[in-house]
Order: sequence, then structure tokens, then C-alpha cells
Amino acid sequence: MRHRGYRLTSYGHAANSLGGWMDEVTRGWLIYQLTDSVLQLGLIRGIQAIPLFFLAPVAGSVADRYSRKGQLIIAQGVNALIFAITALLVVTDLIRPWHLYVTAFLVASSQVFQQPSRGALISDMVPQALITNAIGIYAIIFNISRSLGPAIAGAVIVLAGTGSAFWLQALLLGAATVWTMAIPEPKAAKPAPGAPARVSFVTSIVEGWRFSWKNETVRAGLTCTMLASLLIAPFTALLPVFARDLLHVGASGQGLLLTAMGGGALVSAALIASAGHRLPRGMVMLVSTMVYGLTIIAFAASQWFALSLALMALVGLCHVHSNGLIMTIIQTYTPKELRGRTMSIFMMNQVLVTLGAMLFGALADGLGPRLAVGAMGAIGFAAIAAMYVGMPWAKKIR
Repeated sequence: MRHRGYRLTSYGHAANSLGGWMDEVTRGWLIYQLTDSVLQLGLIRGIQAIPLFFLAPVAGSVADRYSRKGQLIIAQGVNALIFAITALLVVTDLIRPWHLYVTAFLVASSQVFQQPSRGALISDMVPQALITNAIGIYAIIFNISRSLGPAIAGAVIVLAGTGSAFWLQALLLGAATVWTMAIPEPKAAKPAPGAPARVSFVTSIVEGWRFSWKNETVRAGLTCTMLASLLIAPFTALLPVFARDLLHVGASGQGLLLTAMGGGALVSAALIASAGHRLPRGMVMLVSTMVYGLTIIAFAASQWFALSLALMALVGLCHVHSNGLIMTIIQTYTPKELRGRTMSIFMMNQVLVTLGAMLFGALADGLGPRLAVGAMGAIGFAAIAAMYVGMPWAKKIR
């Protein structure tokens, strides 16, 4: 935090994350209030996955071709404007469901352009030896925001209405934009020797994918996060079923399960931030992800709420310990001029989480939720174990 650029980046990240997590509650509450439709409650989230799938490669290429700081300023400023327009529509009683769909798509599109630029910018702001610590703090901010954002949104909606919640989101994104504008412009990356001065976007995107495949270390990190995102992490989509029908603890119990997961994630992020490059990152990445798979098997079998809470805390610890370390591995072993593109590939794991949630739901419909989660946990564990054996260099990543 002694590095001014990183400090300002962290302030912007905190404000942006709070606003984003508030929107998870505010937008969902409003669409349900307007339509009384559970289907539309799901669709408003599903539509936000579309820009991620189609625009992530473009966003990564833009982050490597142009100013990452400028890209972040524009994307956050656009989000602030969208939230302000939504707030105005709400307080004037002009809001309609289609407004929420359009603005959800636009917000998701601008967020796609934020993530690779912010991720790459973090590495630009600190020395190489502090990247792991910096990303650990990044994860701490994210997980604190994940806990506080929805709670703040709920309180504001109760006390002042949905429109006020959107106004606060606009204010937070505006503050994030101002802090980002104060960040010192990092030095531009030097082009690789013999590289053309400018290539097409398609060629630029292909270069990122080619590098990610050819570099063994980056490939190992991406493989691990993609497997976990498809086969293990989506089990949280079934938490309402476990809370209501299996553990019989209701909505408040589901909230406690998520809080326990957030607590474990926060501890994990703090460990990463403090340990830094001293960690054997490859080994921790693989072992944490294997334990992640085993833990959700145990969660599926648990009959006791107290045990389930403890297992959810371990899930949170394993998730961030593997995911956060993978992010540091990718950034550490990627040249500066390619970081935006590799980060855009990394963030596409959210598409796999969405697909995995659909897979978990289909299996639960046929096999029951316990067997579905247990089976997917076992498959996820086996996949990472196969990676442990088949990619011996991954264990040696420092």
C-alpha cells in the first residue's frame, strides 16, 4: 500500500466492488417487485453472462493495445451513468422490466472491460516480488465487498427505497472513477523484438490464446481454474435446496452458509496477502483445489448444520487459495504486453460457472441434490488429481 498507484487502484476496486455487489441485490429485488416472476429473476442474471462470453477476448486485447487506466476510467464512468439513469427511472416511476434487462446487459458489458484492465493494472503498480501480496489484498477487498455490498443494498432499500440504492451505486462508481483518474499512468510495455507495430484485433486475440497454450505455467493455471469452475464451484447454485429442504434452516440458514464461506475466503485472502511469493504456489493451487472437491463431497453428505457451516468455511478457504494463487501465477509468468489478454481468458471461467450451475441443476433433478453435488465433487477431485499426475511441472511452480 506504500505504492501510490496501487493504493489508488485498491480504493477504486473497493468502491467498484461494493457497487457491483449492491447491484446483485438491488436489480434482482426490483425485477421481482415489478414482475413477481421467478423466471425473470433468473433471466436478469443469465443475460449478464452473454457479454462475458462474446466480449472478454476483445476486452483483453484492448487492455494490451491501449491505456489500461483509460479503459478502466471509461468502463467505470459508463457504469456510474447507467446506475444514475436507472435511479432516475425508479424515482420518477418510469421504470419498466425491459429497462432492467437493457441496463443489466450494458452494466455487464462495461464490467467485462473493467476486469482485464484492472487485473493487469495491479501488476503494473507494484514490483514483481509483491504481485502475490497485491493480488491477496485485491481478494480481501473483493470478499469484504461481497459480504457488505448485499447487506448495504438491503438496508438502503428498506430505509429509502430501490431508487436510493441505485443512486448510491452510481456514487460509488463515480468515486471509483475519480480515484482511477488519479492513478499515475504506467509505462507502456515494449513490443516484442521483431513484432509488427500494430496487428488486427483478431490476430491480437489469437496471440493471447497461443501464448496461454504454449506457456506451460500459464496453461496449468488456466486448466486448474477452468476445471474447478465447471466441476466444483457451481455447487453453490443448489444452496437454497440444501438450506430449505435438506438442512431445514431456511433463508437465514442459507445466509449463514454464505457468510461462513465468505469468512473462509477472507482468511484465505489474508494468508495469500501476507505469505506472498514464499508460497509454493503450484503445489498449493493443486492441493487446495483437490481439497475443494473433497469438501463439497462431505458437504453433500452432511446431516448437521454446524458441520455444514464448518465445511463451507473450508470451501471458501480452498476456493480463494486456489483461485487467487492462479491469478498471481498467470500475471507473474505473463509478459506485461500480454497480461490483458491472459486475464480476459482467466475471467471467462465465469461462463463455465454458469454452465456448471446448469449441469448441477440437471443432475440434481435426476439424481437428487446430495448425489449430484457428491458426484460432481468426485469428478472434480479426479480431474485435478489427473492434472497433478499428468502435469508434473505444475507442482513446481513458485
